[in-house]
Amino acid sequence: MQDVKSTKIIGRWLMLGVGMLIIQILLGGITRLTGSGLSITEWKPILGTLPPLNEAEWMLAFEKYKTIGQYRFLNADYSLSNFKFIFFWEWFHRNWAKFMGFVFVIPLIYFVIKKYVSVQNLVPFIGVFTVAAMQGLIGWIMVQSGLNPDSLYVSHIKLALHFMSALVLTSLVFWLALRYTIQAKTTTNKTVFFGAISIFILLAVQLTFGAYMAGLKAASAAATWPSINGIYLPETLSTKSWISNALNVHFVHRNLAYIITICVLIWTFAIGNNAANRNLYKAKLIAFVLVIIQVILGIGSVLFSTKQVKNGMGMFEWTAQIHQLVAILLLLSLIRVIYLAKPTKL
Repeated sequence: MQDVKSTKIIGRWLMLGVGMLIIQILLGGITRLTGSGLSITEWKPILGTLPPLNEAEWMLAFEKYKTIGQYRFLNADYSLSNFKFIFFWEWFHRNWAKFMGFVFVIPLIYFVIKKYVSVQNLVPFIGVFTVAAMQGLIGWIMVQSGLNPDSLYVSHIKLALHFMSALVLTSLVFWLALRYTIQAKTTTNKTVFFGAISIFILLAVQLTFGAYMAGLKAASAAATWPSINGIYLPETLSTKSWISNALNVHFVHRNLAYIITICVLIWTFAIGNNAANRNLYKAKLIAFVLVIIQVILGIGSVLFSTKQVKNGMGMFEWTAQIHQLVAILLLLSLIRVIYLAKPTKL
């Protein structure tokens, strides 16, 4: 690999990218929570960089929004000022993605010219750019699913695909960053490694259902805890879809959280604690703490779901947003454990 100086520079650049990707996902969360995602009805990767610049352009954009079901059935009382508020968040979300493109592409070109990154080592970076391009396309496909006269929101399935592809991209960049920032692995631990892989798979399923929860507004379907509207097993489990019925999705998401918490508890304190590698133990402990925080935030999101603020950020929205942030951090903490514990050949 490169010399120490260039390796550190690339590692910091990649970690900056991870931070920017986390911000992008959080901006997506704010866009969803404020009901802003359908405010821009066209996809203009270049021309869409600038917002409307005068009153006539603003009125044209507003008139286009008025043709979709979300405005007709949900926001028919909107003024132009209300529309400008939701437009801002979707515009910011899209343009942060474009800004990230510059932050990734321009330094990479410089690194190649300076021979910090050889042509042979470009493959992982090309893979990241490919996934990023696909993520942008998936985002527009998601938005299109709500741009019609009948829909109030985007498809929750496509929302989940957009969210999970964003996490895949963030995970890839983080894994690549670890290769440049962790130069000496002192040990491997197959028990910890395979335990982390198992929890990682469970978490991926849980995050998918979390996106279903968001898309279906399922938190308010059972704004009670520990029961689900006074019972444990909803009657809909045997009659409705487990991925499209709000109550069923809520049940699965809630109980997966319990399972993951128990698994992380056992994995952290009972499986393969190697005192010789304090970094690995600390990494596992961070994952455990994040799981506990995440469960508390999840319960809070459920209980506060009756206090939702239309097109704004109130107690529920901020709790849900922090819930999303901790989910991302938990995912990355597991990836770090996997990297530290992985067999040398992987």
